[in-house]
Amino acid sequence: MTLSVGYSLLIIFVIASITFALRAAPFLLFSRTGRTPKVITYLGNALPPAVMGMLIIYCLRNVDFFSRPFGIPEGIAVLAVIFLHLWRKNNLLSILGGTVIYMVLVQLIF
Repeated sequence: MTLSVGYSLLIIFVIASITFALRAAPFLLFSRTGRTPKVITYLGNALPPAVMGMLIIYCLRNVDFFSRPFGIPEGIAVLAVIFLHLWRKNNLLSILGGTVIYMVLVQLIF
């Protein structure tokens, strides 16, 4: 299916407009009061750990602990992420470090 230039530009315009509106909405909604509503503050504190927990479960859901390599690479990578995050408190370092360690373990060792 080929799209005309006008239709493609219309799609880009709609997507850009929606993205801009979603990015501007918090500033427009919460700038008048000067204070962030309590429910938003609560969600800002509660959601990141909940999302991280869901991501951990999602990533480890297919690990087979009863056949070789028994989830050892995944376990080592998870421990590395925990250690790196407790050590440096840097999300990017934790994610990249865990990914590199996992890939080295899977590709070269296990």
